Amino acid sequence: MTHPTENPIIPGCGIHHISIQTRDWDASLKLYRDVLGMRVVAEFAPGGRPMILLDTGDGSHIELCAPTSETPPTPADVPALIHLALATSDTRAAIEHVRRAGYEITMEPKDADLGNLQATVGFFKGPNGESIEFFQTW
Repeated sequence: MTHPTENPIIPGCGIHHISIQTRDWDASLKLYRDVLGMRVVAEFAPGGRPMILLDTGDGSHIELCAPTSETPPTPADVPALIHLALATSDTRAAIEHVRRAGYEITMEPKDADLGNLQATVGFFKGPNGESIEFFQTW
């Protein structure tokens, strides 16, 4: 029997993380890690770009992405929110479900080694152009 609030279509669905494009890496770490007390659960650098995953305290996460040479210096130029990640117990099935519903898959599911965190991730585009990730840990 499922919990009355459990999602019957995407098993294990919930917010896994919200990804934020930092403008100032050190200031962002100070706020989220030091001031707000979020615990670092993974540090990784895909393509050489530092990223850090912080547990907010209830099992959901904030992902901070280091600025790149293309990151505009002013917050008004580019939204700070990069993507929304939904937790799931089966990324591949979730991606197939949204594909069948007609949504554009922007990254096929793949396994990712994030240091001390192993995950299967996949991305699709929402109806407003938003980037949505399915995130499965194992």
